[in-house]
Amino acid sequence: MHTTDDILRASAAWVWFPRGSEQERTELQLVRHPARFGGGVKASQVDSTRDAAAVLDHAIDRTRAWGETELTFWTNAADSPDLEDELRRRGARHIDTVAVLARPIDGAAIDGTAIDVPGDVTAEVVRTEDQFRELDRINVAVWEHQSALTGDGLREELDENAEALASGTGGRVLARLDGVAVSTGGCTVADGFVRLWGAATLPEARGRGAYRAVLAERLRLGAEMGATTALVKGRISTSAPILARAGFEHFGDERGYVLTV
Repeated sequence: MHTTDDILRASAAWVWFPRGSEQERTELQLVRHPARFGGGVKASQVDSTRDAAAVLDHAIDRTRAWGETELTFWTNAADSPDLEDELRRRGARHIDTVAVLARPIDGAAIDGTAIDVPGDVTAEVVRTEDQFRELDRINVAVWEHQSALTGDGLREELDENAEALASGTGGRVLARLDGVAVSTGGCTVADGFVRLWGAATLPEARGRGAYRAVLAERLRLGAEMGATTALVKGRISTSAPILARAGFEHFGDERGYVLTV
């Protein structure tokens, strides 16, 4: 397994650039999300010699220049300077906390029985258009402000997924109950880590092991692609307790704040 410093660096470096997004990397990382994902600007990875107020002013100015009104900032222990107090001072709302969790990938980690996957739940790697439509249906139902994939968007995501599988850099998975797709998640392999992201389970299927099946299948896929450590940011209120029971160790928290600009 990677060292604690490796894990913290990998967590700090983890940024999502959705298809169709815009980004700027100066004193911090700014990503403008497309309307399909609710729009707004996401900020992280502060590295500046200026004070917190000046860095936040820059992020607000860039958000306005993009024509957006909502700036979401995710804290990290590596931030310099730390913007959390300044965000609170300006009235930012704390919206969520995620735990940074990691564990080595070994035979036990990728054995569904070790993660207590029920026998009536199945999991599979997503490869076809029909599977992609099923995972998109789950994501739209679970993630707030997300709209359904159509036309070119669906084909582009299919192509990206196929390329990731072919290159050994990631993929998507589905879990089923009684043959019906109810849970999904993605993974990306980078620098020996498999990053686990985007897990979503339909509300009516929660508590029946579908998320655990998605977890086990992503660990298996990551190990197949050469990863030695699994890294995930689990929501304190939902997935973090399940991940802890599955052998993941806690390496700190990241908090999300929203500022209307």
